[in-house]
Amino acid sequence: MKAAVISLGSKSSEMTAEAMKKYFAEVDQINLKNIEVNLGKEGGIFYEGQLMKKYDCIYLKGSFRYANLLRSIAALLEGHVAYMPLPSACFTTVHNKLLTHLILEQHNIPMPRTYISSTVEASKLLLNRVAYPIVMKFPEGTQGKGVMFADSPSSASSLLDALGALNQPFIVQEYVETGGADIRALVIGNKVIAAMKRQAKTGEKRSNLHSGGSPVFMTLTMEATKIAIETAKALKAEICGVDMLEGPFGPVVIEANISPGLQGINSVSAIDIPHEIAAYLYQKTKEAVYTKNNVDAAEVMREISLETQSNPQSIITSLSFRGERILLPELITKMAKLSQEKEYCFKASQGKVEIEEL
Repeated sequence: MKAAVISLGSKSSEMTAEAMKKYFAEVDQINLKNIEVNLGKEGGIFYEGQLMKKYDCIYLKGSFRYANLLRSIAALLEGHVAYMPLPSACFTTVHNKLLTHLILEQHNIPMPRTYISSTVEASKLLLNRVAYPIVMKFPEGTQGKGVMFADSPSSASSLLDALGALNQPFIVQEYVETGGADIRALVIGNKVIAAMKRQAKTGEKRSNLHSGGSPVFMTLTMEATKIAIETAKALKAEICGVDMLEGPFGPVVIEANISPGLQGINSVSAIDIPHEIAAYLYQKTKEAVYTKNNVDAAEVMREISLETQSNPQSIITSLSFRGERILLPELITKMAKLSQEKEYCFKASQGKVEIEEL
């Protein structure tokens, strides 16, 4: 089977592609920036100016800045690739924190209290009703970028004025005190394959590794494990990083990541995470290819069955003997609907045999 990793060429993508080579006959790394999507009758997906090859498995990933391109690629590939772990809708919903929160709300997954307002003026009225400190963040962004903290109505109001000048949408969320730590759970399929706690550096509230946070291996509680799996399932993402805070009333989800970095969590985990991802992709692809082949074969047999109801078919083949008996090919017995429970009349002459059901 052939596979491809379409990404921005991060170290995590390289690690995954390398691990996939142990399972797939061919693994290509494709740079997302060199892909062009043409829509219409003569459209298709082009890589470096050439129509992209066909693959059995494609692991498509990239940052929120390429969400529309990622969704377009996935939409055109669906139905033509045996297996992809991320459906097209994922790239719109999971790359947008607001849409992610809405989906999690629909599935009753615990989150910090979150507020959305239509204007800066409406948000300023909201500031008088929330408990401080609060978190303010852009719907799109990764690695802790675009996340701001306000510890009073006055500081929050100043941030709102700046956001209004930028004409940027934003989300207001309650702050959960965790001592500057958060949890990253990596979900593959219906299992949490690894988890780590990220501790923010002194003077920093953001615990993301790109913001200077340090990773530590941890074993999730049963509750946190259940929430992480339910989050990935709600978002329809079979490979997903789920970020949580351990609040006073239990774990709450703050966001999800469908292009999770692997270096940090792999460095503190006892398992080889790229290998686990590669093995999962291979198993799911094998199952999908097997199912597709069986469905295709069944469809062929159905069409043959319909045709032979009125039009006899001819098949050229050699004969197989068992002693003095002729073994008919399986296709012949199915086309003629021969059965051991029925009786038949045989008419034979040199070089010719006719079988007729009684």
